[in-house]
Amino acid sequence: MVLFADVRDVRRLKRLLLSFADTGVRVGWLAEQLELWPVASAARLLDELCDESERSDPEAREALLALSLYLVSRGPSACVDRLREEAETRHLLGLARLLRRGPPPVMVDRPATELPVPDYGAGRELTLGERRSLARRPSRRSFEKLLADPHPLVIRLLLQNPKLTEDDVVRLVARRPARQAVMAEVAQSLRWLCHGRVRLTLVLNPGSPPEIAMPLLPICKRTELKEVVRATETSIVLRATALELLERRPPIRGVDLADVVLQ
Repeated sequence: MVLFADVRDVRRLKRLLLSFADTGVRVGWLAEQLELWPVASAARLLDELCDESERSDPEAREALLALSLYLVSRGPSACVDRLREEAETRHLLGLARLLRRGPPPVMVDRPATELPVPDYGAGRELTLGERRSLARRPSRRSFEKLLADPHPLVIRLLLQNPKLTEDDVVRLVARRPARQAVMAEVAQSLRWLCHGRVRLTLVLNPGSPPEIAMPLLPICKRTELKEVVRATETSIVLRATALELLERRPPIRGVDLADVVLQ
């Protein structure tokens, strides 16, 4: 792992990021660098990366995935706050869109501690330890109950279960009102954030915190951005940002941007 990389232009940044085959390694490398680079230099480079991605440069889009996943898994932090302040001060619009704040979720479930534990069919309420043990088992027998379990430690172990599928995780994050503990656990799971359907479901759920939903917008496909624009349950800030990103994408012959809003 490179502890410090002297990155002077966005081409070298893309080359370094994409030299790692594993997405998790890319995210880890980027996290290390952002703690070491001067904030002004980092903000400029990341803004250029955002701009190239918005123009549909394939290498930039692939590299931007690592940045988006870093931001989602990191959540609010001093490093992110410094980058946001630099982007706003220097009018780095691409990076500012990626780091844009939004209103708090409009649909939020009760805290996990107040939610009932599912009936696992044992004739009594299972202890946390027993439910965690079930979540580790390489069997789908208890998955329906585990997916509804309110405790984040159960969900964390379930997300690591090799028998869990993409469809399971999509159902998990699509639930409304949103379960904040679930959203936070999925946001920490690079294994599942690498799935486009999981990311889009997070974005479309009006209960997703903006620090999760907003960084995922720039890596959405054109068709996914259209879905966000039309999703009236999500915040107006999220939909406006999705429309900005659509306007930045190179036009497709025969498609009028007005159709995106009117259809």
